Amino acid sequence: MKTYIIGIFLSILFIDSIKMESNIKTLKVNKTIISETLNFKTISKALEKETDLHSIDLVGWKKFPYQPKVDFRIAHIDSLLLLKFYVNENHILAKRSSPNSATHKDSCVEFFIDPNRDGNYYNFEFNCIGTTHLAYGPNRQKRTFINKDLISDKIRVWSTLGNQIFDERSGNFNWEMVILIPSSIFINNENFSFTKLRANANFYKCGDETQKPHYLTWNPVETSNPDFHRPEFFGKLIFE
Repeated sequence: MKTYIIGIFLSILFIDSIKMESNIKTLKVNKTIISETLNFKTISKALEKETDLHSIDLVGWKKFPYQPKVDFRIAHIDSLLLLKFYVNENHILAKRSSPNSATHKDSCVEFFIDPNRDGNYYNFEFNCIGTTHLAYGPNRQKRTFINKDLISDKIRVWSTLGNQIFDERSGNFNWEMVILIPSSIFINNENFSFTKLRANANFYKCGDETQKPHYLTWNPVETSNPDFHRPEFFGKLIFE
């Protein structure tokens, strides 16, 4: 009888692992070449010519049904990661302007990446005017902030909403953001390069203090409450 129960338990674990694996998305990150000065226009042009559009469209929590339209493109240039987000939403908010402030409370897009696939990940969080929050660690509690000056010096962000703070605005808003992330910001990974990298990652959209709080994900996050700090639910990135 005991053996029978153990067998059932192991079968359940096996089925759960298959279900989790089937929910994992995989995204190929193409390598690109941009001969011009890197800015919003040139990066946008390259991404829109050479990459596919991906959606952050999963609403995993019934308590927060609001779903703005959010898409992104991604590519790399060896030591540089290129990201572009496209957002359409009814409420925009940008109260934070200091690096490592609570950008998730504003209109925010996020990119979490575990470059070694060992459970330790970087959480890049950008409010809609480009203020950046960046830390590293294995979970929500055990995180180490990346130095503010390093963030300001290394990461480049361009937003169609500008870079000045503002109180919440309501209406129908379309905004775009281009982000340039150098490999040198990954200070916990020696000799880091995006070329041929295999990483785990997820992409998010949130707005905790907007009139319609929302929590969207690219890869499914199967938790009872919104929680982006769950690397076990990251998808896969395969860099060219």
